[in-house]
Amino acid sequence: MEIRIGIANTGRELSFETNESADDVKKSVASALDSAATHLTFTDDRGSSYIVPTAGLAYIEIGTEEARRVGFVA
Repeated sequence: MEIRIGIANTGRELSFETNESADDVKKSVASALDSAATHLTFTDDRGSSYIVPTAGLAYIEIGTEEARRVGFVA
């Protein structure tokens, strides 16, 4: 699924694909914000890690878990 993260005072957003479920991502974000953690850590589907400061979060958009269709639609 695709995750897009907006960071305050930054012109670009962080966008990557992950193998985690939407519920797992939501739970990790909610627990980090509830516990006043200083950062969030995400891992994409290629194994790269992203560390995002919670103080700078503007938004987190979590995509759908549906597989993309390939081909032409009539």
